[in-house]
Amino acid sequence: MVTGNDDIILDSFAGSGTTAHAVLNMNKADKGHRKFILVEMMDYAESITAERVKRVIGGYGQGKNAVEGTGGDFTFYDLGPVLLLPNGNLNEDVGTEKIREYVYFMETKSAIEPNKKDEPYYMGIHLDSAYYFYYQRDSLTTLNRDFLGSIKTKAGRYTIYADQCTLSQTELERWHITFKKIPRDISKL
Repeated sequence: MVTGNDDIILDSFAGSGTTAHAVLNMNKADKGHRKFILVEMMDYAESITAERVKRVIGGYGQGKNAVEGTGGDFTFYDLGPVLLLPNGNLNEDVGTEKIREYVYFMETKSAIEPNKKDEPYYMGIHLDSAYYFYYQRDSLTTLNRDFLGSIKTKAGRYTIYADQCTLSQTELERWHITFKKIPRDISKL
């Protein structure tokens, strides 16, 4: 493995953590600042992969078999449940806030704005476009004139997610609205 002293090495099949071990050893040998990202989808990621990396950093073994640690640090993350189910529908068990964060980030590549108490479905404004996610877990939502009347944020364009829309194409164009249906269009972002 040939790398620069500040490279980031990705191992998408981390297994027992050999790549991390090698990166930590290289950093120790040449005082490098390489980082690594390991991805492991098997159930041993915490018990084997992460455990090995901890031991490499801190040292392991005893007596004449002791191996000095490399130093360094790492963080271990467990992914949460999937947002989209295999059928393309939302996994509503992840919670509305996580769904909203995902949708807004996929639309704008930026973090969602804090909730406005007077506009609960508002997600944020980006490049003069306001984004709304009109979603209720236990009932269908409809983009209609009543919903438009609840919008307080002024913008040049609007992207509004809802289950259905009763506005005509002419009305959508006149008010600069892009309607996106929940949940089908979410997987197409």
